Order: sequence, then C-alpha cells, then structure tokens
Amino acid sequence: MRPFRFGVNVRTAASAADWADKARKVERLGYSVLLVPDHLAELFAPFPALAAAAAATTRLRIGTGVLNNDLRHPVLTARDAATLDVLSDGRLELGVGAGHMRSEYEQAGIAFDPGVTRIERLAEAVGIVKRLLEGETVTFTGRHYRVSGHTLHPRPKQRPRPPLLIGGNAPPVLSVAAAEADIVGLTGITFRRGGTAPDVADFRASVVDERVRLVRETAGPRFAQLELNALVQRVIVTESRGKAVDELVARWPQLTADDLLASPYVLVGTVDQMVDDLRARRERWGISYVMTHEAFMDALAPVVERLAGR
Repeated sequence: MRPFRFGVNVRTAASAADWADKARKVERLGYSVLLVPDHLAELFAPFPALAAAAAATTRLRIGTGVLNNDLRHPVLTARDAATLDVLSDGRLELGVGAGHMRSEYEQAGIAFDPGVTRIERLAEAVGIVKRLLEGETVTFTGRHYRVSGHTLHPRPKQRPRPPLLIGGNAPPVLSVAAAEADIVGLTGITFRRGGTAPDVADFRASVVDERVRLVRETAGPRFAQLELNALVQRVIVTESRGKAVDELVARWPQLTADDLLASPYVLVGTVDQMVDDLRARRERWGISYVMTHEAFMDALAPVVERLAGR
C-alpha cells in the first residue's frame, strides 16, 4: 500500500501576501499538495496562482484540481505545465478533467457538447499533453485536435514528465484515467442539468467498489503503479458522530447514515475515528491520496499529522 498524503483545494485570497500566507500554512500543516480549481468564477486562475504558491514555499507540491480541458488547447496546457514545473523546481502535479458547468461554456462562447464528446476530447488532449511533456515532437490529427510538428520548450524538470491526475466520477472518465493517468481522482459526484444539480448518490461504498473495479480492469498491469485519490467533501471533527451524520443525511437525503460513514468522500467523528476510517478505506480501495477543501483544512490537520507519509 502507498503511504498517505494529503492535498487541499485553495480558491482565492485577498492579496499576494494573503495568498503566500495560505500556501505557507498548507505546507506547515503537513499537506503534500496545494491545488487550485479551474472555474470561470470567483477564484484565482490556476497557473499564476500555483507559481506564486511555489515561490512562497520550499517543499509543497502544487497542482491543478482539475483543469477544464475545454478551456485550453492541449499544446498551451503542456507549455504552461512545463514552464510551471521548471519554475517550481519540479513540484507540479497536472490535474485535468472533462468540464461539467454549462454556464462557463456559455460565458466563454464555447459549445457545451454532450459528455461523451467532452470525454473523447479529453482523451485526445491527454495523449498530446503527455507526449509533449515527455519530449516528443508531436504531429497529431484527431477528431478534435490537430498538431503539426510541435516540440515543447522548456522541458519540465520532472522526468519523464510531471504526474498526471484525471478526476471524475462517470465510468467513461475513469476509464480514460485508468488508461492514461498516474493519479486517478475519485469524486463521487455526478453533475446533472449542466452542472447545476450535483448528485451524491454515488457516495455509496458499493458504487466505489464498482468504480475501483473498473479502474483496475481498465488499467490492467499498470494498476499497481496508479495512485488513487478521493476528494473529501465534508470533514467534521466531533464527539457526537451520530448527530453530525444525521445532519448530513438531512442535506443529502438520498444517502443513509451508514452510507455516509462508509463513504470515502466524507470524514466524520473524532480524530481517532477518522484515522481508522482512512486506514480501512486504503485497505478496501487503495485510496492513499486524500484531498479536501480549504474550509476543512484545519479540521483535517490533526489527521494529516498522524497519517502523512505512513
């Protein structure tokens, strides 16, 4: 089993000094990775924000959590990623996904294609990005992208390239992740009605069993090299575990208390209970990379102190 490591999504800050302070706090608390999401909303653009976070820290890895593939041509994604890896002294982890919020596409004047098309486009883009980052001169003609004789400059510091994370919940996205990524990000959420209706029914352990089985079967022999990641949506430190879970059930009525206690996307209870839960989930599913949101960074910190690197 891989040792545990932890990441936190940080969205924005009031100033450059505030952002640097946040990055140093993430590092000080023992998190391995600071990640920035990618939405056309009230949050920093990922690449410049991550460059600033790297400049403010010494060991902290930085990551996109995750890029919307449709907002950038893969040649530009590769160039930004390579430059950031050089400027961060080899600390980048590149996360990409297929996009899910229709409103962003409409704001940017981009067609919001069906999921199957967006995932097909993601698969093409990932192939281009990987080849460029690995130093190939790429010529490619696909359904969605064309590249003619492009070679990346600079090459990233990490060789053969920075780790690639592909995150999502839909089986087709996880199939691409299993075939192409180094880190498979499990989110458990299905975004319906153009991203306006998040559905957490797949938080159930039985569904996670199915998703991990799909990843294992699709990855084949390379499954042993994959790192499995889960995005934890709630971290609640409490002595009253039952009461806290009941409050979550009121928020997510499609789930039972037992569903939530067994889910890799929720952590509720004492620090000891959370430590035991994460160990059990690693044993069951192989999930060793745990990610959460800035709002829960302090709550999860005692667990990070207990488990990081173990």
